[in-house]
Amino acid sequence: MNTMMTALMLENFTDEQFILAQLPVPTAGAGQVLVQIHASGVNPIDYKIRLGEAPYAMPDLPAVLGTDMAGVVVAVGEGVKRFIVGDEVYGLTGGVRGLQGSLAQYTVVDVDLLALKPRNLSMREAAAIPLTFLTAWEGLVDNAKVKAGQNVLVQGGAGGVGCMVVQLAKTMGANVWATGSTAKQSLIDKLGATPLDYTMLSAEDIVNNCTEGLGFDIVYDTVGGQVLQDSLGMARHYGHITSCAAFAEHNLAVSSLRCATLSAVFVLMPMLSGEARAHHGEILAAATRLIEDGKIHPIIDVRHFNLDQAIDAHHAVQDGSAFIKVVIDVE
Repeated sequence: MNTMMTALMLENFTDEQFILAQLPVPTAGAGQVLVQIHASGVNPIDYKIRLGEAPYAMPDLPAVLGTDMAGVVVAVGEGVKRFIVGDEVYGLTGGVRGLQGSLAQYTVVDVDLLALKPRNLSMREAAAIPLTFLTAWEGLVDNAKVKAGQNVLVQGGAGGVGCMVVQLAKTMGANVWATGSTAKQSLIDKLGATPLDYTMLSAEDIVNNCTEGLGFDIVYDTVGGQVLQDSLGMARHYGHITSCAAFAEHNLAVSSLRCATLSAVFVLMPMLSGEARAHHGEILAAATRLIEDGKIHPIIDVRHFNLDQAIDAHHAVQDGSAFIKVVIDVE
């Protein structure tokens, strides 16, 4: 195997470019595997890190960015029994703090962060899954304990996380409504939720029209800001509001008067802290089963980007022109 690899380096937070570099191929330590990366998924957190706008996750520069990845195990470290050489794997594995990201030909990964790639997905499709599915599961299943027959509202149901929340809630047997722009109504309908055009309906309209004024059992907010503030008053008594975008100050009175539970999702925590990493692998293993059963599907932008075009892929996510999820072809 080669001893050197091609990688993209970020040298500062002001240049609109990555630097192509040759780096030593890392060696898998105890509990790690060496993965040859085939595809790298691009999430909003990636461009925010590139711009220095994510202080809770910033790496020391120079650094290799890239959070999601799919690839093939080419070496295993001491004590590793879950994976063998040749296994196709995927996960949310790096690009934050001291963890090398996926904009490189190889990376070493804690096996707890990985799962076997769904057999019915390409590498590109698999690389689009980890961050969005993990975020959806942690909010909907771990936090809100979704059950069949419950009424679920997804705020921002046509976004990367929102699409996964809608599909997962439907798979769990919930009744699902999702907000989106006028242009995204057909996509939400295709995913199996009842579409709600937020440009035409108020929060009060949605609660009255969909739940006869009672409110939803679960509201999953993927937007934040005023949308999250509105969401606090859209849960039923003893309902649950969960958010992956709770980064502003909010008045909790309206949810408190409903005896509602409010929870947050910060999907980078296991990578940053080392805590609960094994649960990420467990969630992705569940994703693999659901995907192979045809119940969950990735939605990927049709454009192909390679390492030389990685900055263009970032811009596609940053300017909102991306169709749900952008993937960079590495190998």
